[in-house]
Amino acid sequence: MITSKEFNCNYENKWCPGCGNFQILAAMKNAFAQQQIPPEKLTLISGIGQAGKTPHFLKCNMFHGLHGRALPLATGTKIANNDLTVVVNCGDGDCYGEGGNHFLGAIRRNIDMTLLVHNNQIYGLTKGQASPTSSLGMVTKLQNTGTTSSQFSALAIALAAGAGFVARGLSAESGHLTELIVKAMNYKGFALVDILQPCVSFNKINTLSWYKERAYKLADTDYDPRDPARAYTLAQEWENSLPLGVLYEAAGTPFHERVPNLRAKALAAHNYDSKLLTDTLLQNL
Repeated sequence: MITSKEFNCNYENKWCPGCGNFQILAAMKNAFAQQQIPPEKLTLISGIGQAGKTPHFLKCNMFHGLHGRALPLATGTKIANNDLTVVVNCGDGDCYGEGGNHFLGAIRRNIDMTLLVHNNQIYGLTKGQASPTSSLGMVTKLQNTGTTSSQFSALAIALAAGAGFVARGLSAESGHLTELIVKAMNYKGFALVDILQPCVSFNKINTLSWYKERAYKLADTDYDPRDPARAYTLAQEWENSLPLGVLYEAAGTPFHERVPNLRAKALAAHNYDSKLLTDTLLQNL
């Protein structure tokens, strides 16, 4: 019987007290335990930022990559061994800024992975400049007259790019978030869970109370996640209402089933002949 404690590790956690990352971490452990995934079958991959530190605090396979480059690493991991469960942790700046093109590429390929974006609308690790999801005009330590770029609408862009599973969670709704992570991990293909969370140190606008005043759960309404037009409309709600839950879910064919050689068996299962490889390389010099 696998419990959430199976994923505990002994590394010291230095997130700020009150940071939403603690609740996201707890929801992840609960989601993994609910699915009875052994730690050795789980691979977490991350980029740079406070969200990128998440795999350090879990006992499982992990790779901490470069800023914006978590998704290419996850793509290679899943292609090499599709028996592994691959979960990616990114921040809003890491994924939607530096990693924006990789975000679109992973959606188009429909890589079978779960992407958890810790979205606090600010760069927390580098001390509070605007991120792609900061609202237009938001005043920060760097943008002291207000941001001049429009807010990146991640859910709407994911839907427009063809993502088959798009959801939004809130760190403070830990039980609900656990359910979303489980659903995303059980989806066959690329699954996005954008997780709203407070940054208590550098974002004094999008606070926990700000979220709670606006957030509502789609599960409490008469909502059909198979309707792409309705999902796109909900994805653009922001200032006065924040829908939480699965906005859209539709079946698709994941990348490793689109490629005949990968469909037959994972790259890791193929025999490796070092002599043949060396001889072939030498012949082509």
